[in-house]
Amino acid sequence: MNLDPRTVSAAEFPDWVRAVGTGFLRSSGPVPEEEVAVRLAHTDLARVQGVFDGGRCVATFRSFAQELTVVGGATVPADAITGVTVTPTHRRRGLLGRMMAADLAAAKERGDVVASLIAAEYPIYGRYGFGPASWTAEWEIDVPRAGLDPRARVPSEADGGRIELVEGADVRKLGPELHGRLAARQHGVVSRDERWWERSTGVDVPASEAWKEPFHAVYRSADGETDGLITYRADDHWGDRKQPLNTATVAGLIAASPAAERALWRFVCSIDWITTVRTGYRAPDDLLPLLLPDPRAARVVTQADWLWLRVLDVPRALEARTYASEAALVLDVRDASGLAGGRFLLEASPSGASCAPTTRDADLALDVAELGALLLGDESPVRLAALGRLDEHRAGAAALADTVFRAPRRAWCPDVF
Repeated sequence: MNLDPRTVSAAEFPDWVRAVGTGFLRSSGPVPEEEVAVRLAHTDLARVQGVFDGGRCVATFRSFAQELTVVGGATVPADAITGVTVTPTHRRRGLLGRMMAADLAAAKERGDVVASLIAAEYPIYGRYGFGPASWTAEWEIDVPRAGLDPRARVPSEADGGRIELVEGADVRKLGPELHGRLAARQHGVVSRDERWWERSTGVDVPASEAWKEPFHAVYRSADGETDGLITYRADDHWGDRKQPLNTATVAGLIAASPAAERALWRFVCSIDWITTVRTGYRAPDDLLPLLLPDPRAARVVTQADWLWLRVLDVPRALEARTYASEAALVLDVRDASGLAGGRFLLEASPSGASCAPTTRDADLALDVAELGALLLGDESPVRLAALGRLDEHRAGAAALADTVFRAPRRAWCPDVF
């Protein structure tokens, strides 16, 4: 039986989409032609893999071009991986491993610096050299307990800003520039193309995804600059005594300034009838809980790994970012696949770095997956050493690396893909 992965043709794409639905437990039936056409129009088939058994797709894999912001604000080209499934009847046959190997080899040939993904399950991707490079958290806010003054204007008159409700068309116009400003200062952010903004505002949404128009609001500073954007939805839940018990769920919040961030959170927490706010996935060190007079009103409901990275080019990955202090470290990077292993001298500084192969004795030895976890400064070399995932060959090297790789804020990826 030939179960070799191959590139999917346009004629096979409808069955590939069906197999994705099966793998993610959405549906096993055929996908409407209109939905397939929408997906196909925005898919590069050269980067779509499938495995077929008797003419039926039983495994899926897709990648696309992406830009990733690293510490310091520079971006690197990434191979973004998505749509990875293996049908339950064909597990444990090495299908994912072969699709992954083919995709990573192609990404390396293209010159991508890293591969990226959002892992549905934690144990899967470490064996392919991926490490969790950022984490995410979600809070649920008990608004009446938060201590906010219900009579206060939002935002306060002191900062001179204002908040305006806008439409989806305005979001498509204003959002990309705002997102670009966020990406310039927040490591872990990934690029969004035009299609992302269309789907998030209801344009050409697949028929299988029921669309409910959300609310959008922007924050404009005193000089009229649009510095923030929030998108949220609200349910309709009233108690037995005719008391509003509605929940606002934030789908996204972009802030280009602390003032915008503060104003937008206070805005959504001040909407009449809203007694609970779900924040959506945020950075683990988000400002939000401490913005409230009573931070205990914000309860963590999700805390988990989020963006996983697989380094494909060690020198380019380490040279792209900046570092907290000056230091020289020799890293012995192990990579069983042979894509990115070797011994490298990293000469780091706050203004940049150089990284090149070396024959010098190693200060630290680690797997390429651990390097991915360290790349955005969200993991500690000292902690990895304590876990037995990093070997210290020079006394104090892990502590030195900890101070060098650390970033002022934690990495954050606002997107799922």
